[in-house]
Amino acid sequence: MTDTATTTDTATQVTGGIAMARQLAAEGVEHVFGIPGVQLDYASSGLAAYRDQIRFINARHEQTTTYAADGYARTTGRIGVALVVPGPGVLNAGSGLVTALACSSPVLLISGQIPTRGIGHGFGLLHEIPDQSGILETLCRASTLVTEPGKVPGAIHGAMVRLQQGPGPVAVEIPPDVLSATTDGGAIGPEPAGTPSPGADADLGAAAELLMAAERPVIYVGGGGAVADAWDELGELSTTLGAPLVSSANGIGSFDNRHPLAFLPLANKELLARADTVLFVGSRALEGNGRALRTADDATLISLNHDPLAFGPPRSFDATIAGDARTGTAALTSLLEGERAPWLDDPDAVRDRVSEQLSPLEPQLSYAAALRNAMPDEAILVTELTQVGYVARYTFPIRHRRSYLSPGYQGTLGYGYPTAIGAAVGNPDRPVVSINGDGGFGYGLAEMATVMNYEIPLIGIVFRDDAYGNVQRMHKQQFDGVHLGTELTNPDMLALAAAFGMTGYRAESPDELQATLSTAIEAREPCLIDVPIGITPDPWAIVTRPFRG
Repeated sequence: MTDTATTTDTATQVTGGIAMARQLAAEGVEHVFGIPGVQLDYASSGLAAYRDQIRFINARHEQTTTYAADGYARTTGRIGVALVVPGPGVLNAGSGLVTALACSSPVLLISGQIPTRGIGHGFGLLHEIPDQSGILETLCRASTLVTEPGKVPGAIHGAMVRLQQGPGPVAVEIPPDVLSATTDGGAIGPEPAGTPSPGADADLGAAAELLMAAERPVIYVGGGGAVADAWDELGELSTTLGAPLVSSANGIGSFDNRHPLAFLPLANKELLARADTVLFVGSRALEGNGRALRTADDATLISLNHDPLAFGPPRSFDATIAGDARTGTAALTSLLEGERAPWLDDPDAVRDRVSEQLSPLEPQLSYAAALRNAMPDEAILVTELTQVGYVARYTFPIRHRRSYLSPGYQGTLGYGYPTAIGAAVGNPDRPVVSINGDGGFGYGLAEMATVMNYEIPLIGIVFRDDAYGNVQRMHKQQFDGVHLGTELTNPDMLALAAAFGMTGYRAESPDELQATLSTAIEAREPCLIDVPIGITPDPWAIVTRPFRG
């Protein structure tokens, strides 16, 4: 709680559950994704009292609560809120928490606890696990255990302030006896979000001098660019500096791919090799193996990152700025002296070389193109760990801010459909398309019931190869064709959709998918599209190939 906080509402006796719901309403929370349970009875009662202000979305699995909160947060820019019971509920929600951690997503998890008198004593109470508080502290940026009903509003408010100050999930634990006890404290008024720091003036000035001295600068954007919503600022810096704009796979969606100097991720290898100066924005500047990102040996390297831990070995930067990706980028642009002409005289040739490199990846390329052709610019694509999703990372141009979601470096299989629920709830006027493999979709297919229960117009697409296709391919390549545990038995997807009362389609070619998806988007209703795809070419040998100029 800060010194400027004020209280609202009449100070009358209410339960801790009412105090929780009242504080969430005061903070402007409009949706909570959760599953009720005995330790949360008074939390549920409190939310019921505020149902005209907060819509409770009841999921079918705890993992969906945090996944959906993450999808909600990343596509709206608002804080996503999840509510689960203690113990197994918290552990189930953990996959969504670590995805939010990997993607620096502002997610608040409110979890139950065992009764206060039992915490830490190993009594074997319902849903008790060893050191739940310690687990949450490990998975979140911060975690608070509330021990008195009068402290509930302050704990919720403090979590919301913490989420405004830096990205990543935050947890608040509230035992059932605290939720049922009474307090006379009012709600704490919300505080306007402050402007994130662009970084120290001296650091910005030093970086700007290096950029002005560069002959072949490149701007490389990581996931922090999307989190900070630096969409406009990155485009302006690219234009002013005359620098190509590229991203990591996690940075997709940080900028408009229609910008004349913007490139899809696979082009970064060639452009980094040709650059004499690289500005990393919101990026860890690491390869997938943990080594420093490959650049020209004599290149000047600059990093703008909110997290100073991103500046350490194995990376070696000539200048660093501990600041926000959006405000820091804007500050750098303001320090540059006039607009420069682009140094890259062959942008289309670079794009052509990338296209040629990817050309063997059919039918994935055509399916990714069908998605882009059918989806309006403002539509949100939630990718998965699936064959078409892997290729879409390198071929799907983004044309609207907050319109592309991936699981970040966690690579959490099965995150996609539950995450897309949160995106669709938070963006009722924008089409949301969730692409899945049959393996990943199996993790969350029960959430079709949630989609129908709340009439969420989510479009789910399942590219079905009846296998954990990526794992099966790797097993075969490494072990002389032997594979284990990779074959799947799937339901008839159209019959499955019908069982939930959902519209189902089948598309057996890219052209059919494009036409079917266009129809589904126009219908604005929940639906499932089954796409039998079979065995597809291996993308990894192509996308991991080093650039040789």
